[in-house]
Amino acid sequence: MVGGLVLPHSPHHVATPRTAAQAPALEQAPCCTCTTVSPRPARGGLDEVRKVHARHVKLGLDRSSRHARPLLAACALGEWPGSMEYAAAIFATLDDPAAFDYNTLMRGHVVGGRDPAAALRLYVDMLQNGVDPDGYTFPFVLKACAQLAASRQGRQLQGHAVKLGFSQHDEHVQNSLVSFYGKCGEAELARRAFEQMEAGERTAASWSALLAAYTRAGRWPECLESFGAMARDGWRPDESSMVSALSACAHLGAHDVGRSVHCALLRNTVRLNTFMKTSLVDMYAKCGCIKKATAVFEEMEGEKNVWTYSAMLSGLALHGDGRKALQVFDEMVSEGRRPDEAVYVGVLNACSRSGLLDEGLRCFDRMRLEHIVAPNAQHYGCMVDLMARAGRLVGARALIGNMPMGPTDSAWRSLFNACRIHGDIELAERALRELARLSGAANAGDYIILADMHARAKNWDAAAALRAEAVDRGLAQAPGFSDVEVHGRMHRFGSQGRSHPRTADIYEMLHQMEWQLRFEGYKPDTTDVALDADDEEKLRAIAAHSQKLAMAFGLLSTPEGTPVRVVTNLRMSKECHAYSALISEIFGREVVVRDRNRFHRFRRGACSCGNYW
Repeated sequence: MVGGLVLPHSPHHVATPRTAAQAPALEQAPCCTCTTVSPRPARGGLDEVRKVHARHVKLGLDRSSRHARPLLAACALGEWPGSMEYAAAIFATLDDPAAFDYNTLMRGHVVGGRDPAAALRLYVDMLQNGVDPDGYTFPFVLKACAQLAASRQGRQLQGHAVKLGFSQHDEHVQNSLVSFYGKCGEAELARRAFEQMEAGERTAASWSALLAAYTRAGRWPECLESFGAMARDGWRPDESSMVSALSACAHLGAHDVGRSVHCALLRNTVRLNTFMKTSLVDMYAKCGCIKKATAVFEEMEGEKNVWTYSAMLSGLALHGDGRKALQVFDEMVSEGRRPDEAVYVGVLNACSRSGLLDEGLRCFDRMRLEHIVAPNAQHYGCMVDLMARAGRLVGARALIGNMPMGPTDSAWRSLFNACRIHGDIELAERALRELARLSGAANAGDYIILADMHARAKNWDAAAALRAEAVDRGLAQAPGFSDVEVHGRMHRFGSQGRSHPRTADIYEMLHQMEWQLRFEGYKPDTTDVALDADDEEKLRAIAAHSQKLAMAFGLLSTPEGTPVRVVTNLRMSKECHAYSALISEIFGREVVVRDRNRFHRFRRGACSCGNYW
């Protein structure tokens, strides 16, 4: 990390925008009087460069920038051992290195992240020696700042580019600014840099950099909105843009948009590479189409890598298919691939969500003893979750105490959530105290869960005290919501919500749904409603739950026979689970719900989770 990039106060010369004819090429042809060397010699490597350099020394041409440039580029961009050091040595002998020469050496330092700090030091030397940067200088030094996550130095560079007149009408500098801020996690600043570009100056690379910035910051809705705007502006998305869009679709559960991106990839790409196919596996799995994810995965004969297996195993874990996950894991091992930490997180999660206690314990042993992978906090969290869900609360508690890295908030929260499932209030209180002790890891939701447990046990005073404590600590619970995808758009609903333009139709549909369910013998389950209230008030509280509103709109707005896909930030309640199962049976529709832990696929009155969630 460069400690500070202090730009000297030298006279600034305002640059005029470069045209294609004026822009120098980094690998321009040398003068006919000099001996030529390819920037990337196919054979000979450093020995060939040394021979040519020796001839230059004999002819007295080694100190001339014009003649040394091919050698400098060959070494700076070469990939053989010692090439960069030799490039620096050639550069040091030049009498009057120009911006072109500085740029070449900077480029060498940032290729593959070799030494980005050296690129920044070279930029400072350039200014101190009175050499003015050109339009190619800033992309290299901004890339160096991005590799170092040096946000402060990058902002200084932007200021310098503005003074020199390179921040406007130079797409290379502008795109580099968008990319720099995105890689530093400054999505808002990346957006501002993008919007400062005139519409005619934006290129596919500009849009790609903006989408990557949103992806890195986890701003998925903005990523999809920008992807749509890019297409509307007439730009054909490149591979990077489509991968960013697939990531956004995966996190939002936007299946229809993801499928459209997949179709665009097939139309515009001769052959999908492994990275793109792995992104498709991840997208389809997280959008609820595990069969499609499996199909893409199985077509990748000879192309799968460890990330592909990790994506498939994580997807199967989300769908609670532990048996299939174990088969995929065994296939990976039989092919001679070595599982890494991420692969084991996926397979242990799959065992946990399927209730495969013995299989999960065996996998944990294989990880440590057969594949010599040291368990990290995530692995221990998976094991605590596996044991606690299976009712082994005491064993899970003991495992937390034996974690080599010390207890973590994720491990305590796994135990805490299992205490809710098994109704162990005493252990849940202990877990909440530990969460509060771990740097205030307890959130408002934790207090409300424990308050609900007390409320179900009719301990109204204890429930009220916990809710009051959450308020006193300044903890605010994130509002619950449910999204449903209709015609490529995500529609969000909150409980009792009435902000949707079709609210009247939605509540009419909700009334019809409940009437048909009651005709089939449905009785609402209010046991999860933690209110000290009469039955009528509890019934009103669950009647317009966000998940039910989302399902009603989905049934109302999608063709018969198509699945209704819902994504919620809430854990599936027993009431919503039974309600969704009946809806799938009575309306003859598949209902796919992704709650905050896993998928529930309802078909003909049954759920894929087997009532284990």
